[in-house]
Amino acid sequence: MGEPGRWQVAPDAGRPDGRACAHLDHLENGTAAAAAPSAGCSACLPRGLPWVRLRQCVTCGYVGCCDSSRGRHSYAHHVESGHPVAVSLAPDEDWAWCFHDEVFLVRAGRNPADPPPAGGTR
Repeated sequence: MGEPGRWQVAPDAGRPDGRACAHLDHLENGTAAAAAPSAGCSACLPRGLPWVRLRQCVTCGYVGCCDSSRGRHSYAHHVESGHPVAVSLAPDEDWAWCFHDEVFLVRAGRNPADPPPAGGTR
């Protein structure tokens, strides 16, 4: 098992192996680890729109909906802000995505298919 708080690039079907992420320090020092639970997507809530899954920016804490949601607000936040990494807020997911490097990230030593640790730490 890797060190708690350490992240690594994980295999992602359809993308070449050997890719790197230049933004791992954002995850290890970001705001998401101490974030409070969210009521929903920051952009969908005022409009009354539904979302599928939530993602949180590790730079500023913005909560937006995933790419499977109609609004794709997490990605839109990345485009507008330049903030590179978001973590999944789904209770059954423990991973992150680097929009800039287009890589799937998991905690070091964890299999992305494993359930999150008890307590849902992020």
